[in-house]
Amino acid sequence: MMYYPTFDLFDDFFTGSSNSDFMKTDIVEKDNNYELSIEMPGVKKENIQMELKNGYLKVGAKTSNSTENKDENGRIVRKERFSGSYARSFYVGENVRQEDVKASFDNGELKIVLPKEAPKRVDETRYIPIE
Repeated sequence: MMYYPTFDLFDDFFTGSSNSDFMKTDIVEKDNNYELSIEMPGVKKENIQMELKNGYLKVGAKTSNSTENKDENGRIVRKERFSGSYARSFYVGENVRQEDVKASFDNGELKIVLPKEAPKRVDETRYIPIE
């Protein structure tokens, strides 16, 4: 089952309201950007997905773990499996574009850098051909 809490980057975090025990996140304000550090222990880089849509940055991950214990005769006395996925969404604004978001993953920590003020979108004129 997926868990999709939604947080407003500029309100929820700073007021201390949080609906999630997963993906603990620190947000640091710098001169021109925000830096998010998300804890993801045991998650592999290839199992992380990030999506930017309608002003929301959604970060998700899938994980699985298997433990098996055997006695001295090779008989299984315990076998446990865990598989799950989780995600968080952050409202980052309608003007943030994919190319404005930078991310890196190292040692169980996902770091994301977002601009404080995204460049204004320039409306592109598209001409319609007449047949």
